[in-house]
Amino acid sequence: MRFDSARVAGLGEEKVDLIADGYESVLPDREVAVLKLADAIIGLPGSLDHGSRQALKSHFSDAEIVEMALGVGLFLGMSKVLICLGLEPEEMDTTVVPTPGSA
Repeated sequence: MRFDSARVAGLGEEKVDLIADGYESVLPDREVAVLKLADAIIGLPGSLDHGSRQALKSHFSDAEIVEMALGVGLFLGMSKVLICLGLEPEEMDTTVVPTPGSA
């Protein structure tokens, strides 16, 4: 799933394809900081080191960091529920949806 505002901000499928092991070497520092946050939440929640937190703070406000962290957490939680209930589809097309709260 992709939010339309992410598309407008430049998140096309060619950029999504760059988000794999080693993304640190191909993406801008601002995007790397966010992906490290997402990786820490999804993988090992205590693994976001001091340098990664500082990188986030250099690019985003506290409110933005909280919003991103909660967004990742909500999507992660929903995916776990779907998997638990056996409702995760084997294949799923990319869907672009309106960003919640956008006018």
